[in-house]
Amino acid sequence: MARDYSINTIIGPGTCIEGDLNAGGFTRVDGNVRGNLSARGRVVIGEGARLKSSVSGTTVVVGGVVAGNITATERLVVLSSGIVLGNVVTRRIQADEGCLIHGRVKVCAAEVSRAPSG
Repeated sequence: MARDYSINTIIGPGTCIEGDLNAGGFTRVDGNVRGNLSARGRVVIGEGARLKSSVSGTTVVVGGVVAGNITATERLVVLSSGIVLGNVVTRRIQADEGCLIHGRVKVCAAEVSRAPSG
């Protein structure tokens, strides 16, 4: 099965969104979001992005700041510039040197449902 890597949703630099977002596919965030972000595909959070929200997607790449829980059904990548202030649930995780993850991290071999509370 061929994967579609085209970006369906872009939140550009200087853009501020308040409210929940449901995206149909690959989503890139370079602005600010206050509200939950749920994507049926990949989520890329750029270095300049600031999110105060829970984030869910198949693969989530964090280069900016996420203050909220992250659920990545396939994989989570936290780049060296990335900061995660919340709980994480994923099947696989890559945390680059210099990143910050402050919260509980749960790596599951089975189906991923949602980030742990608390």
